[in-house]
Amino acid sequence: MSMKKTIQNILSQEDLNFLLTNRIPRIALTRFIGWFSQIENPIVAYLSIQVWKFFSALDLSEAKSQHFKSMHACFTRELKPNARSINQDFNNLVSPCDALIGAFGRVRNGEIFQAKGFPYPIEDLIPNKSLAKSYEGCEYVTLRLTSSMYHRFHAPTAMQIRKITYISGDTWNVNPIALKRVERLFCKNERAVIECEIDHPDKGAKNTTLTLVPVAAILVASIRMHCVNLLFHLRYKGPNEIDCDVAITRGEELGWFQHGSTIIFFAPKNYRLLPSLKLGDHILMGEALFEYPLEQ
Repeated sequence: MSMKKTIQNILSQEDLNFLLTNRIPRIALTRFIGWFSQIENPIVAYLSIQVWKFFSALDLSEAKSQHFKSMHACFTRELKPNARSINQDFNNLVSPCDALIGAFGRVRNGEIFQAKGFPYPIEDLIPNKSLAKSYEGCEYVTLRLTSSMYHRFHAPTAMQIRKITYISGDTWNVNPIALKRVERLFCKNERAVIECEIDHPDKGAKNTTLTLVPVAAILVASIRMHCVNLLFHLRYKGPNEIDCDVAITRGEELGWFQHGSTIIFFAPKNYRLLPSLKLGDHILMGEALFEYPLEQ
């Protein structure tokens, strides 16, 4: 067995993984990596990316550039033109990012799940109580971005961004190992709530709000949002609620994570997750994620 495989097997042991990625000075380490990753030195960048490749499935074949001035530039890399195909069916909402399908289901009694057996109140995740309550009976999905994935996220459909709420918080790891051990984990971490209004296929629909909740994690506590030209991070001291009125086209880039994390996607009423999608499936940005049934 290769050394790489041996080390990966050791790190995959749940107790050790949880210890190494959570029982450490999370915020201090995240700030250090945030500084280190932006060092613009070709040798530092090259060696850092090689170490990253050793510990992950990093594949840069789709990257627009193969040369990076820093590790941060590699984290936030753009893709080659047409590397992703955007589903154009008006009845579909597409995945905003490359991700693994995590928990999904329907909001019931004000609760959703981060993992099997770990429910949490949606109002703990979304501070706007009226917005949170509006999703009762609606479907949601958790999209997990691993460290090696494309880290930019995009619009699931044509929409108006109405409001962004930033919530400062911790930087727990958001991998499945931590999600099975830390209750209300997403509600503890730094995150942003992006409220959007869509052009619903049903013109008489009352709930036309789509909400994305990007959640930061250890090594990644920075979320860039283009529409407000801001970088939300652990030292951000600006307003927590930012009203917007920004028109976004389907597939348009919304922003990026500095490393990898999670987006929790709340769909408007009567949309349903595609029945073909299962827990753990790998989905690409632009692929159909939710569908609006033609017959109710």
